[in-house]
This record gives sequence, C-alpha cells and structure tokens, in this order.
Amino acid sequence: MLSMTAILSTILLGTMLFFAVIVAPSIHKSLEKEEALTFSRYLFPRYFLCGIVLSVLGIVFSVLDGSYTFILLIVILLGFVYSRQILLPKISKAKDQWATSESPQDKARYKSLHRRSVIINATQITLLAIIVIATQQPWVDL
Repeated sequence: MLSMTAILSTILLGTMLFFAVIVAPSIHKSLEKEEALTFSRYLFPRYFLCGIVLSVLGIVFSVLDGSYTFILLIVILLGFVYSRQILLPKISKAKDQWATSESPQDKARYKSLHRRSVIINATQITLLAIIVIATQQPWVDL
C-alpha cells in the first residue's frame, strides 16, 4: 500500500509537471502579452502556495511514517517559499523595469531571475521524482 507521503509527492509532482509542460507555455501562446503578464502574476503565487501546502503535508506524513523523505521535502518546501516570497516579486519588478526601459541590463536581470526560478523548479521536480520512485520500491528504506 502506498503511503500518504508517496501519494502527496505524486500529486505534487504531477501538478508541477502539468504546470511546467502545459499551463505556463499555453499562457504565453494563447494570450496577448499584457494579458499573459496579468494572468501569470495572478496564477504563480497560487501555484507556489499549492506547492507549499502539499510539501508541508508531505513533511508531516513523512515524519509520521518514520521516513527520511522529509529531508528532501523540506528542501522542496524551501524552494516554494523562496520562489513565492522572494524570487517572484524580484522577477515582477525586473520584468516591469525591462518593459519600461528596454535596456539590455534590465533584460539580462529578468532573464537571470527567471532562469533561477526554472532551476529551482527543475530541482524540485527531480527531488519529487526520487521520492516517488523510492517510496514505491520495497528495498528502499527512506
């Protein structure tokens, strides 16, 4: 039987993959530039909040199960908190500065911050994949 940690990690992994592969690209392909920006600024904080909630629940069940996956889930949680509370406002500010100035420095700043967000997201997805695979293997004791 799957543990709640495995179930929550699978739900979070699926959510993140769906968001990265389907939702985010669709926003920019189907909406005008300003609409995409407005919608992204509405959606991303909620996406990160969903990740925070699922991570915290995963940590709780992991600890209750006596599993060491809580360590990876704490890293994942920290990624969501950092992305939502610190990185997202910086990305929004950099995007606004670039839009008004069109300077190469502002563009580079925005792209650097966005790249950081993508790296964090990819790391979280990788860690979740490890958790999902490991929690389904009877020979792995995480």
